[in-house]
Amino acid sequence: MSSVKVAITIDSGMLERVDGLVAKKFYPNRSRAIQSAVSEKLAQIERNRLAAECAKLDPKFEKALAEEGLGQELDAWPEY
Repeated sequence: MSSVKVAITIDSGMLERVDGLVAKKFYPNRSRAIQSAVSEKLAQIERNRLAAECAKLDPKFEKALAEEGLGQELDAWPEY
């Protein structure tokens, strides 16, 4: 994936914390630290969205849907 240079505004205290992580060699530079933070936040948002969508599902309906017609097909499956 290609990288694009952007300018951001960040709280000075937060930047000091990022610089501290860079100084401790946790990240090679500021860019990597910020990329990592943005990536983790995007993943968290996606997980939360997925969890919210899953919470909308009705377990009884989903089970019935999964088992629908299974009895008829089960006899045709080979024995293992």
